[in-house]
Amino acid sequence: MTELLLNEDIYRRVMLEAVPEAAKFLWIVTADIKDLHVEKGRRHVPFLEILNDLVESGVAVRLIHAKEPGPRFRKDYDRYPALLESELFERILCPRVHTKAIVIDGRTAFITSANLTGAGLGAKSPQRRNFEAGILTDEAAHIRPLMEWIDELYLGEFCHACQRREVCPDPIA
Repeated sequence: MTELLLNEDIYRRVMLEAVPEAAKFLWIVTADIKDLHVEKGRRHVPFLEILNDLVESGVAVRLIHAKEPGPRFRKDYDRYPALLESELFERILCPRVHTKAIVIDGRTAFITSANLTGAGLGAKSPQRRNFEAGILTDEAAHIRPLMEWIDELYLGEFCHACQRREVCPDPIA
């Protein structure tokens, strides 16, 4: 299955349906990361709460982003102990990242134009959201090389030859 998702469908299919169903691992790669709220039951909560819940249930979460998160994200981050203390939550910063992708349990991937922000993936009204598109797929031929590339990025394989180290606040390798 490969499905084109546009605008609000991204929020519904990925953020509300696919991400909370992660059972083993969730990898998120994004350039920009800001305050993002999603529906949880009858209320809206910071997306960080969803990540915290996943980590507490034994799901390994890997978050790779290009720049420091916005101030509200940073303030919310401190409220979720599993994100601060658990070895199941890994976060790295690489200023060269411009990819936006989510991999769920190695079985589903979402590749998109949307950053991990309220305007990109969140529950903003249609009049305030970005115009975004993405592909949701369960095809191994797409997921496998994407996961290999994300793993290389996470392990710092590109750091040694990187010519942007002077702007990297925390080189991986």
